[in-house]
Amino acid sequence: MAKPVGREAATKKYDILSALTTYGLSLDKHRQRQIMRLIALITTRYNWQRDELSMGQAEIAKLWSVDTRTVKREMAKLRALGWLVEKRPGARGRVALHGLNLPKMLEDTRPVWAQIGPDFVARMTPAETVPQGNVVPFKAVTPEFGADDWGRLCAAYHQLDPAGYAAWVAPLVPAETAEGVLTLVAPTRFHASYVMQNVVERLLQAARGVDGALRGVQVIAAG
Repeated sequence: MAKPVGREAATKKYDILSALTTYGLSLDKHRQRQIMRLIALITTRYNWQRDELSMGQAEIAKLWSVDTRTVKREMAKLRALGWLVEKRPGARGRVALHGLNLPKMLEDTRPVWAQIGPDFVARMTPAETVPQGNVVPFKAVTPEFGADDWGRLCAAYHQLDPAGYAAWVAPLVPAETAEGVLTLVAPTRFHASYVMQNVVERLLQAARGVDGALRGVQVIAAG
């Protein structure tokens, strides 16, 4: 998505906020609250033109109805997600300056775009254009899959949902299959929780296409 400024700025801003809101509603209550807090910052203090979010911790605490310790913790989590980018640290009474990593936010929310509607997906996914002259059209690269059961499962899931595969299935690592249950390892607890809540049914569908005797899939966090 282009920077949300200019003639279509309002539509682009609403699309970004719609993606964040819908994504938040698909998660647990803690993540919902975190995303709601970010949206509050965006709608009250974010400068879209300059990509600047400048607000003191005391002001943020008042906006969120929390203490400054919570603000420090939540801002650190948003930076760790890659959604907030610190452009200038706060020092000697100077307020920290942040920007938004919009491409990362949109990529992370991609799995819920279809829940907003096909018109939203169409707006967020650039249409293929007819090449002119010597322009070479961009072609999406299909991942290479192994010939083992996990590779065949990944290939089957990719056919069902390419975007969902890239976001949620590709980072998983198979651990073992015991008593008809396939165990997969996710990089984080959040990733494991999201897959179990939103992806596991489709994942099991793809897995049964490889192993018809499979009864279930469980996802655990690494470590």
